[in-house]
Parts: sequence; C-alpha cells; structure tokens
Amino acid sequence: MKKRTFMSLVLATMLVPGLAAAHGPTRQKITLTTEVAADPAEVWEAIGDFQDMSWHPVVFSTEGEGGNDIDATRLLTLGEAGGPTIAEVLYKYSDEKMSYSYRITEVDVAVLPVTNYSSHLTVKPLDSGGALVEWRGAFYRGYPNNDPPEELNDEAAIAAVTDVYAAGLGALVERFGAPSN
Repeated sequence: MKKRTFMSLVLATMLVPGLAAAHGPTRQKITLTTEVAADPAEVWEAIGDFQDMSWHPVVFSTEGEGGNDIDATRLLTLGEAGGPTIAEVLYKYSDEKMSYSYRITEVDVAVLPVTNYSSHLTVKPLDSGGALVEWRGAFYRGYPNNDPPEELNDEAAIAAVTDVYAAGLGALVERFGAPSN
C-alpha cells in the first residue's frame, strides 16, 4: 500500500512538471557597511537610541514607547508630517556591544516592498581608528506568491532596502567624515 502511494506521488509530479519546480519567495539578505572618522562611542551616541532615528535623512519623526528595552516600539514617519509610516519593534539591544536588532511590524509594501523584515545595526571599532557601522537585514519580497509584479519582486525589495541603508550610512559619513587612509 505504501509503495503504491509513493508511486502515485511520483507519477503526479511527472504529469505536472511545473508542480515540482514551483516555489514561493526566498529570504533575501543584505549587509552594508561604512567607515567613519569618529570614536565608536560617539557614533553609537548618535544612532544607538532605538527611539531616535533623526540621524537618517528619510525619517521625518520617530514616536515610540519602551526606550531601548526589549519589545520597545517605534513609529517612523517618512518624508514629512503626515507621510508614510513604518512600525517597528526592538527584539535585541546591547549598549555594551553597541548593537540592536528590530523587526518591522507594519509597513505598506508600496512604501517599502518587503515582508517579514528584520534588521541589525551595530558599531565596531576600527584598528586604524574610527568606527565601522554595519547594517544588515533579512526579508522577503513584498509579494508572497509566485510571479510577483515588478515593483514587489526580489529585485525591488533588495533595491529598496539597499537605498534605505545607503542613505543612512551616507548621512553618518557626512556627519562624522570618512577616515583618512
């Protein structure tokens, strides 16, 4: 009986070739880094408060509750007053390691074409002086099914998150300067 059931599954897979190849989206991961000419503690002072993203040029305002405690929340308003928002929750924070991790809990995919997004931001000392800022994220595209529209596919998600990270890291280089090599 078991042998017949297995053979039926094999035959069904052969008769419907697309069935075996069909799959949903895959988790995307990106990491961007930049070096700045400032003491890591000074950089952490600027970016280490989960409740304050004023250092990022796209963020108009941040409202939140819970400070830097686990499960703290923040609502980012983008662009201008009344602009689109992104709701986030903090799930890991270490002042000692100068790092925190958070998840997006609510975002319109027209604003940021991702789902199941989590991110990690950290500041590390450089041997040559200055600081390395690393921002990494993992997410799925904005359209969870097969054959996504172009604006919600993997490439669109990767490009959008890359742009967000690049803008924030670029602002830090502008603020603190690049290390001289």
